[in-house]
Amino acid sequence: MFKGLFDTQTRLAKIDRNGDPLKRLNELIDWRIFLPDLAPLQQKTDPKKGGRPPFDVLLKFKMLILQSLYNLSDDSLEQQVLDRLSFMRFLGLGMGDDVPDAKTIWAFRERLKELGLVEKLFSRFNAFLDQAGFSAKRGQIVDASIVKVPIRRDPRQINERVKKGEEITEWTPACRAQKDIDARWTRKNGNDIFGYKNHICPDVEHKLIRAYAITSASVHDFKVFEGLLCPNSDPSVYSDSAYISSERVQAMAAPDSPWLPCLNEKGYTNRPLTDMQRRANHERSRLRVRVEHVFAAQRQRAGTLLLRGIGIARATVKLGLRNLAYNLERFALLASRHRGIVF
Repeated sequence: MFKGLFDTQTRLAKIDRNGDPLKRLNELIDWRIFLPDLAPLQQKTDPKKGGRPPFDVLLKFKMLILQSLYNLSDDSLEQQVLDRLSFMRFLGLGMGDDVPDAKTIWAFRERLKELGLVEKLFSRFNAFLDQAGFSAKRGQIVDASIVKVPIRRDPRQINERVKKGEEITEWTPACRAQKDIDARWTRKNGNDIFGYKNHICPDVEHKLIRAYAITSASVHDFKVFEGLLCPNSDPSVYSDSAYISSERVQAMAAPDSPWLPCLNEKGYTNRPLTDMQRRANHERSRLRVRVEHVFAAQRQRAGTLLLRGIGIARATVKLGLRNLAYNLERFALLASRHRGIVF
């Protein structure tokens, strides 16, 4: 079939009419704000040696954002960028341009891990949010979601030794490379789940994630509460009953405390909640439930996330990038509404 000169533009125009969230990201986000943190990863070239010049660091970073938004493996990411016009336009690539392959993306993400740059990139964008007028307002919410990883099937004796931190000499190096010894089991709604937890703290007004922490799934939500609170937010702090204790409430309600506890109370078999407590929980939950909107938005396009890396260091990078990707997309939506822009 004969290909017309403007076929690509015609197809992209139809994509725009149907709505392309990636176009909105490029229109409203200046990706150059991340360059100071990404500069250590920019490879230098030696003209005397020749060869293909290295890929731009922003191109590879934006590919990781695509990967996080759509929950793609490295191989699938490479294939989708080669295949999808909207992905190519988002990355500024033409039909004849080279695309970083799966190994290049893996190596780039590994460098982010080694240099601890994901947290810096996340903080960089949070500072940008404050400057853009989207600072945290109306309080903050603390909650966590469980992220699955492939189950490590070993005898009970081996699992007990792993929990104690012992070295498993029975594993060959190749076998050890495939064993995630940092992930743990937890139980939720009667189901056993193996993986990690993504603890987040979004603000109530904008539902933008202000802080996060990654732990194994067995770590109780209660233990990471204080580390997630942001001092530059409204003092109101919302959470479900998993985070409450009398000591915590007393400490947060002290005269010198910067916080106002709005934590849901917990009922017990021998001490059920009173009608007043249930009504108070209901009122607090009207705001606390907004954190579920964040988790739902993260799942909406990508579906249930299954981490493909091994170990908590890689899980921290992947989940940190997913939280950053959510903030990028959420900001673009809020900014377009604020400015009355229609995509």
